[in-house]
Amino acid sequence: MKMAEQITQLDAVVSSLSEVKEDSTVPRNVRTKIEYVVSTLKEDTELPIKVNKALNELDQIANDVNLQSYTRTQIWNVMSMLEKL
Repeated sequence: MKMAEQITQLDAVVSSLSEVKEDSTVPRNVRTKIEYVVSTLKEDTELPIKVNKALNELDQIANDVNLQSYTRTQIWNVMSMLEKL
């Protein structure tokens, strides 16, 4: 995958996460974790490192019992986008 494609994919991931974060039905602790994931993805480190950190955090979020099922599905979609990078 070319660098430009990866950047485009990363932007798509960040915007998807921002949508989830703006959802008022998402618990506050989950929104805080999503903010952390977004800042991790914007870090100036190597892509595989950022992706692994983000996937670990998103996996914890997806396992949160307080999460609505549709929000969990959104998180899984973001995770699969990240896994392609």
